Amino acid sequence: MINENVEQQWDVICAELKENSDDSILKEYLGQILPSIHENALVLSVPNRFMRDWLRGKEYDTAICKLFQKNNPDIQRVEVCMQDFFLPPVVSNEKQSEDFKTDNYLKSSNTDIVEVHLNPEMTFENYVVGSSNELAAAAAKGVTQRFESSRNPLFLHSSVGLGKTHLMNAIAWKLKETQPEKKVIYLSAEQFMYQYVRALRSDKSGACIADFRDLFRSADVLMIDDVQFICGKQGTQTEFFHTFNSLIEQGKQIVLSSDSSPLELKGLEDRLKTRMAQGLIVDIYPTTYEMRIGILQSKAEQWGIQVPMDVIEFLAEHITGNVRELEGALKRLGADAQLLNTKITLASAQVALKDVLNLYQKEISIADIQKAVSDYFVVKLSDLKSSRRDRSIARPRQIAMYLAKDLTSKSLPEIGLAFGRDHTTILHAIRLIEDLVKTDATIAEHVTRLKRSFKC
Repeated sequence: MINENVEQQWDVICAELKENSDDSILKEYLGQILPSIHENALVLSVPNRFMRDWLRGKEYDTAICKLFQKNNPDIQRVEVCMQDFFLPPVVSNEKQSEDFKTDNYLKSSNTDIVEVHLNPEMTFENYVVGSSNELAAAAAKGVTQRFESSRNPLFLHSSVGLGKTHLMNAIAWKLKETQPEKKVIYLSAEQFMYQYVRALRSDKSGACIADFRDLFRSADVLMIDDVQFICGKQGTQTEFFHTFNSLIEQGKQIVLSSDSSPLELKGLEDRLKTRMAQGLIVDIYPTTYEMRIGILQSKAEQWGIQVPMDVIEFLAEHITGNVRELEGALKRLGADAQLLNTKITLASAQVALKDVLNLYQKEISIADIQKAVSDYFVVKLSDLKSSRRDRSIARPRQIAMYLAKDLTSKSLPEIGLAFGRDHTTILHAIRLIEDLVKTDATIAEHVTRLKRSFKC
């Protein structure tokens, strides 16, 4: 529960945000946020993972924190958590100990999968596989079939909304189906931390910490989502480190996911980075146009939404950020059609999703591309426009020309002018990179990563 003072402040803040913001989604979400202040932290409790990630991604959590800090200068940080794992106020040691032992999450048996956290739609059968995620899908299925120390832990990483959580759920569902005797624990790093803190606060005898450790260190498969959440949290990292070592020594499987490779996570202890990198690290790349078509068709069929092909193609072309946004747009069209008792058309989709589509209207310039390629390959910007033909310069230049054609509406002569070349040279570079993307995995990865930097 939130105290009266915080509740009054929240009412004022909500009114201010609604008045000064044109974001209709934010206005809808404000009524579902439960704020609370614990020590020097503002905790925003929300009903689901999507809203949590959305608030963080838009940096509204930071904006809300700044508004609270006007009347609460002792607040130093903001945390966004799901309501199921909201940390309650301290009560008596005896009461806390009982709460900890009977916590819904910590109820376990020899065949335990925490089903409350599994999404029934996130199975291997519903996962659309393409060139950007086929290695991740294969590795995830491999975990459910046989244990191999070379992929322990399996570490999946990607930007938000590209299917990490879907694969984590799919692994858990498959293990439940095929190996029900195994004890599988799946939770987010955020939930791991809150359960650890709850155990620490429960009593002074150490019994609850012992129960906490026994639970996690007796798992056959431990799956932790959003590992980046524990970065900078020393106590939680220490506990996780020892849990990790215990399971590895027992030959148990660990599956982790994050928004970055373990070696790129700032605030993560070096010893944890080393442990996490000792297995198989798999990057999930942004979806291709063809994959987005497949995802929309699959979801439309799954959800019983009648969507014309021209609308599916329109969504796949214009919503390129991540799968979650793509699915959200489709659900929105389906809900509108049902409520208004109308059919989905291209015209109605363009109107209904106007605010979403505006997010993708930022025009990319050739200069933006040249700067990105220069930074990526660590070459001088002047060299990309020079006559130098060294391979270390020529290939990045050709990739920049290819991206200029792919990501902008500029003509070949206009691109040529930007690079100091004629249009035939530009055409040759474009065709060369098109071929290499299909045959050379390294070039394909370079192009994919550069496109990702533009959220394409």
